[in-house]
Amino acid sequence: MESRPPLPPFTEETAREKIRLAEDGWNSRDAAKVALAYTQDTNWRNRSTFVNNRAEA
Repeated sequence: MESRPPLPPFTEETAREKIRLAEDGWNSRDAAKVALAYTQDTNWRNRSTFVNNRAEA
């Protein structure tokens, strides 16, 4: 599995960077990119759609 900086322990600056990167990912509306933020076996809901892993995203 690939690590993506910034990694803990966080400073205020790196925590802000991590939040900004997460927001940018969601705002891209690229489902494949957003799915990478979740574990391989995650279960999540997007409005009325239930997704059970990255492959379904």
